[in-house]
Amino acid sequence: MSTDLTEPALTLSTPADILAAVPYIVGFHPTDSLVVIGLAGRVGQGEMRVCARWNLPLQPGTLRPLAALFARESITHLVAVGYGPGASVTPAVDEVMSVARWCGVTLCEVLRAHQGRYWSYVCDLADCCPPDGTPYDTSVSQIAAEATVQGLVALPDRSTLEATIAPLPGPVRLSMRRATADAVTALRAGLAAAPDAGHFAQRFVADGLARVRTAIATSLSGGRVDDREAARLGLDLSVIRVRDEAWTLLDDAGQPAHLALWKDLTRRLEPRFVPPAASLLAMSAWRGGDCVLATIALERALAVNPDYSMANLLMHALQHLLSPKLLRDRMPSPAELDSAMGTPHAGWLLPLIGILDEKDEPAA
Repeated sequence: MSTDLTEPALTLSTPADILAAVPYIVGFHPTDSLVVIGLAGRVGQGEMRVCARWNLPLQPGTLRPLAALFARESITHLVAVGYGPGASVTPAVDEVMSVARWCGVTLCEVLRAHQGRYWSYVCDLADCCPPDGTPYDTSVSQIAAEATVQGLVALPDRSTLEATIAPLPGPVRLSMRRATADAVTALRAGLAAAPDAGHFAQRFVADGLARVRTAIATSLSGGRVDDREAARLGLDLSVIRVRDEAWTLLDDAGQPAHLALWKDLTRRLEPRFVPPAASLLAMSAWRGGDCVLATIALERALAVNPDYSMANLLMHALQHLLSPKLLRDRMPSPAELDSAMGTPHAGWLLPLIGILDEKDEPAA
């Protein structure tokens, strides 16, 4: 079997090639996982349209949304790999194969990998696929070298990927804590001195919208906002209108810059201000095709605030294998947001005021 995965392209000729490629496609070496790769086009030269991963074992029925996904993305054939013992992999693989056959999707290869051996669910020839499995060593595959040359990275495990958006410790954390305290003090003083809370809210939102646009422009130029601006952005994004401005400004051309900005803020902001930035990071990652990073970012957001609506909305979309295009095409423009939400008023700041009273964990 030869499968061509485009943008970047990897030619997979054997089960060992598939096992070598999957970690680079999902971004880390999976364990206790099911990975499904859906392709469109001619068998042997397909374009990857879908890559989805689940933790194992799965609850029955978890994979039913694959049918709609296969239809929406015009999937013609697929490759699936389950990592772990047969007791957890086989039921999940059976469900994948059932959905694929019902949808008329060709099963190119379906594998189980465990402790340095693999088994095929689509081949029962003892000479090719012995009952006790076939040894494999991904380190000797040319695929790893090809993937590295094309800029793909395979981290050791999911926890290593989680660490790439974990809070920054040490001097960075102390500096951000001071900058956040200064921003909170200034906001409280401004609120206390304002003769008109509505007018104060209008100015706060206008400044926040401008700050978001400036931060995006800075990231587009390869720069990074300083701690003072980062702390003020954390407060700004707590207001839904300001957060949604950032969402509406995300486009395909600027996606890498948005990803860098929201990843940086997710790591630097004090925990209570993380959910908006982490949700924007998730949307940026999802739009770029990185569902794993998107899920991890949403887990960060929901760990701080389980009721954060944007994070819950995006997590629901990811879990049901929806396309980011569905949300992207429904996002209003900034002008439409202004028209729909009306003039800023004091009530817009209530969520932020509630956050100001929360306490962060001691600095590391």
